[in-house]
Amino acid sequence: MRFPALRTIAPAYLLVLLLLAAFSATMAQTDIAVEKRIIDYLKQNVAPGKPLVVSELYNNVFTTPEERKALDRLFNVFFKIPVYVAQHKAGTNRIPTLDDIARQFNLRIPGEVPVLLTILDSDPRVPKFMTRDAKTGEITSVDIEAVKKDKRFSQAIERTIAGWVGKNAPAFTLDLFDGKTLSSATLAGKNFLVYFWFTGCPPCLQLSPHLARIEKQYGGKKFTIVAVNADRFLELDTTDAERAAYVKKVGFRFPVGHMNKKMCEDYGGVSVYPTLFLVDARGVIRKYYVGYQQPETIAADIKSLLALK
Repeated sequence: MRFPALRTIAPAYLLVLLLLAAFSATMAQTDIAVEKRIIDYLKQNVAPGKPLVVSELYNNVFTTPEERKALDRLFNVFFKIPVYVAQHKAGTNRIPTLDDIARQFNLRIPGEVPVLLTILDSDPRVPKFMTRDAKTGEITSVDIEAVKKDKRFSQAIERTIAGWVGKNAPAFTLDLFDGKTLSSATLAGKNFLVYFWFTGCPPCLQLSPHLARIEKQYGGKKFTIVAVNADRFLELDTTDAERAAYVKKVGFRFPVGHMNKKMCEDYGGVSVYPTLFLVDARGVIRKYYVGYQQPETIAADIKSLLALK
């Protein structure tokens, strides 16, 4: 049977896809340009000890919808940085670099992270939780207790500060992308890695293909990965089709599901992505990772775990 219409439909469909891709690329460049304009303004008008009044920026300086959208994004990032820095230090015993912070929050403009850190240093609403190198701008010390004592941040890092390694992994039930349900009870006797991520997360996109390769190498009766997507929980605009395309692109062959409120809370109120928990066959957490990790490190930890009897 012939389908002559396909000859005309296929090129037209391809043209639509190309136009949509071009439009998305243009919008992305526009978003970057708007954010750069805001950062350039902040570089010129922010100084240590000088508080920044966001309402003045919102009402008098950046008044277009595009500018306000970018300003809202930066404002949200602003109050997530202390939690991220504290969680990263507590989870890895390493202070995140400027590049780590840029990857975590998709801050693509040169000098953007130092500007935000300077504002944090000057904002009376934020506890004095870090010191920085005067020349490089890198964070040189982190006072986790200062962040922990602040009520706005303490709940988000409380479980991290208490420590995870050696504790039983919380039980969970997960609605999978394919419509099925996964219970942690079905993983009894099996080592597994819980991977919290969301589709638009830059460091997640960097790590995800590596995890796919790691699971391909070590996956089987003794080990698997469970990917927990936070798009819906975070009320992001990502569609099911976009999530499916992501999973196909990075090569996930393991269970992938939607994070729910209970799982988020039971695993410490996950607020930094990616966050990962390596759990042994007895259900005990053996490793806890916050932020992007070198895939070689994760692979070595899994290999060591599988070698245990």
